[in-house]
Amino acid sequence: MKILIIGSKGFIGSHCVRHFERAHEVYQCDVVTDYNTKNYFVLDATNANFDEVFKLVEFDVCINCSGAASVPDSIKNPQRDFNLNVANVFKQLDCLRKYNSTCKYINLSSAAVYGNPRYLPVDEAHPLDPISPYGVHKKMAEDVCKEFYESFEIATCSLRIFSAYGPGLQKQLFWDLYKKHANSTLVKLHGTGNESRDFIYISDLVNVIDLVILKSDFNGDLINVANAVEIKISEAVSKFYELFDSKVAFEFGGELRAGDPINWVADTSRLKEMGYNSRVSLDQGLKNYLKWLNEIA
Repeated sequence: MKILIIGSKGFIGSHCVRHFERAHEVYQCDVVTDYNTKNYFVLDATNANFDEVFKLVEFDVCINCSGAASVPDSIKNPQRDFNLNVANVFKQLDCLRKYNSTCKYINLSSAAVYGNPRYLPVDEAHPLDPISPYGVHKKMAEDVCKEFYESFEIATCSLRIFSAYGPGLQKQLFWDLYKKHANSTLVKLHGTGNESRDFIYISDLVNVIDLVILKSDFNGDLINVANAVEIKISEAVSKFYELFDSKVAFEFGGELRAGDPINWVADTSRLKEMGYNSRVSLDQGLKNYLKWLNEIA
C-alpha cells in the first residue's frame, strides 16, 4: 500500500513511519525541511497547502498525525489550535474529495472530546462535553470527518487516543517528571494525585492504527484507543521515580490546571472486537522511555 503520514516528524508520526515502511511504500509530510528523506513533502507551517501532495500521488491510506497537541497552548492561542486541528483536517479531506476519493483517512482525535466523564469507563457513545479549546477543536475535526463520509463518501475513521507515551515524547506527565527532577530536589506537581489516566504505549498505539486500516468500516466511525486500565497519577509518578531515581521526593499542590479532566478510563470493546491486545505494560513502557531519556541526556 501507499501510505501518507502527515506530521511524520512528530511523536506519533515518526513511530508510524518506522512501523509502516517495513512493509509499505511510505510518503511523509511535515513542516520541517528534510532534503535527505525520499518521498517527503514540506508544508508551510502558517498556511499548509496539501493540493500538490494529493495531486502527485494516489494514496491508499492517509494517517493524519499532524496538529497541535497541548491543552494549555490551546487556551493561550485558540486560533492557532483551530487552524492546525480543524482547518487543516478540512483541507486534507477536501483534497481527497478532489483528487483521491478512494483513500482511507485516519484522523487522530483525543479523549479530550469527552471532558470530565459522567460515567466510567467511557465508551464511544458517551456525551461529548470538552472543557478546553483543544477538546472542542478535536470534536469539530471528528464532525468534519463524518461530514466528508456522509456527503462525499470519503472513507474516514477517528481514533480517540487517551494517554499515549513512549520514546520521543517531550511533553505531558512523564517528560514533565523528568524535567522537574533536573531542576529541584523536591518535585512539585499539579493536582491531588487522585486524578487518573488510561495509558497506552506508542508501539501499542501504532499497532492499533495498523489494525484499524485492516478492520475499520471507515464510515466516519469513532474508536477509543487505550488499554481500559485506570491508573492514578500518584501511582504513575511513583512508578516513574522508582525506576528513575528512588530518592526523589514529590508532592501534589492540589490545584488543577484549566482544561484538565479529573478521571479517565476507556471502554475499549470496539478495539478488542478488532483483535487488539496490549503488548506493553506501563512498567515495561516506562523502562523503555527511561532508556530513551538516558540516550538523549
